Amino acid sequence: MLPLRGLYEVAIRVKDLTKSEEFYCELLGLEVGARDERRNWLFLRVGGQAGMLVLQEEKGTWPTQHLAFTVMETDLEGAAAVLRKRGIAVTGPVFHEWMPAKSIYFSDPDGHDLELCAPAQRT
Repeated sequence: MLPLRGLYEVAIRVKDLTKSEEFYCELLGLEVGARDERRNWLFLRVGGQAGMLVLQEEKGTWPTQHLAFTVMETDLEGAAAVLRKRGIAVTGPVFHEWMPAKSIYFSDPDGHDLELCAPAQRT
């Protein structure tokens, strides 16, 4: 078995890179790491050095994806309120006993299913 330690980078397709950059940076707080103008890709830092989300502009059709971002449980309700204030439909919070974690769900401008997941502290 390989000694994997985590997941560092995920790439998703988007139809409008400028619109998606605004959503992920201004609303979710991701930071621009690098811009590849030749391919029209944007590398965004998630949680500082924790990982990267790559937005790849492509005008065609493609299936949507599911992405989950880790948050503190104390921030979950406030995040849901901010999303709702911006007119974004939010589902949850939902408690996942098997994880255990509490999550809220919403969509980005391209319909990708996003989750803010707050793992429960194990006692």
